[in-house]
Amino acid sequence: MVDIKNFNSAIAQIADERGIAPEKVWETIESAIAAAYKKEYGKKGQVIKSRLDQKTGEVLFWQIKKVVNEEMIYSESELAELKEEGSFSAEPTAGETKVRFNIERHIMLDEAKTPTLKGRGSDRSVGEIKVGDEVEIPLEVKEDFGRISAQTAKQVILQKIREAERETILTEYKAKEGEIVSGIVQRVEGGNVLFDIGKAVGFLSREEQIPGEFYRPGQRLKLFLLKVEDTSKGPIIVLSRAYPRLVSKLFELEVPEINQGQVEINSIAREAGSRTKIAISTKAAGIDPIGAAVGQRGTRVQAVINELGGEKIDIIEYSEDPEKYLANALSPAKVIEIKIMPKNKALAIVQDDQLSLAIGKEGQNVRLAAKLTGWKIDVRSPGQVEELEKVVEKVVEKVVKVKKTKKIKSEPLRNGVSK
Repeated sequence: MVDIKNFNSAIAQIADERGIAPEKVWETIESAIAAAYKKEYGKKGQVIKSRLDQKTGEVLFWQIKKVVNEEMIYSESELAELKEEGSFSAEPTAGETKVRFNIERHIMLDEAKTPTLKGRGSDRSVGEIKVGDEVEIPLEVKEDFGRISAQTAKQVILQKIREAERETILTEYKAKEGEIVSGIVQRVEGGNVLFDIGKAVGFLSREEQIPGEFYRPGQRLKLFLLKVEDTSKGPIIVLSRAYPRLVSKLFELEVPEINQGQVEINSIAREAGSRTKIAISTKAAGIDPIGAAVGQRGTRVQAVINELGGEKIDIIEYSEDPEKYLANALSPAKVIEIKIMPKNKALAIVQDDQLSLAIGKEGQNVRLAAKLTGWKIDVRSPGQVEELEKVVEKVVEKVVKVKKTKKIKSEPLRNGVSK
């Protein structure tokens, strides 16, 4: 008999350490006991289940058999024909409705409808048992198991607990996809970084790191959970520090108005480690969206900047008016005029002293503004616009002149003389 008090305590400890439900641990123990029973006393092909009473420690065993009738099993002649064709298998394949009768796995319907074979814990009457059901046949209780059977039980327990852990991690972290998780750097391997994120280890590849950011063991950082992949070696949790939505999620943590839906993040464009532009708006009266995001004395935006290692952040106000939105997007440069052009293109006119600021270092500012708004933006000074217009006028004049010349040459000859 099991010392049920100590056993319960041990199961509770395992469940707590492994982060799995105690019910799963009980199921694992019962599966292991059933496997040990089959190893020691069972026969090939048997399906055995056990139940361990959580209050008394009593263990009971059942053999599981599937209810079949004559129509579901192959006759001798059918078996012989299948063997000749080479298409026979002991277990039914997908789509097959017939099976080879195995006395250890199957039971005929008439035999199943005996009172002693009623399923454990079932409130069905014997007459309700039908083809396809499973019946549970009580087995003699055994308490003595050999070394090999005990080793089998141990292997089953370890395997089942690993499977339960895997299922728990998959379920928990799948629900966190697209969210921020806090992680501690565990180790760095060949440029990739492994993070302790609680019940699992997260993987940060080189491609998802902020360029120039260094990682040291024990360092705590916030990361964006990109996806959870189920592999043969267990779940792989893919993290990112470079994904644009990391910035928007950090603002949600720091700005209550965004978290509560009073201020909305409409768009975001990011070059990780260097600069981010974020467009926000509000429909709530009396709220300044930019002021809410920046915070008193810049405390809120500074907290996000610190988390990103000093990355610059431009917060601009979103507008339904393309001209206003494009002008805002080119901040901190001051725009004189925005000219909307065909095919989602726009011409931004700025003063000469604002030109380099509008374009940005290596074109970064205008590039991020284009990503943020979805428009192709050409930045020019008034002088450049004038020169461009003169060039366009000359081109138009040439085109018109060429067209006139072609028209004259194409007129028909009169009396053999062209006009």
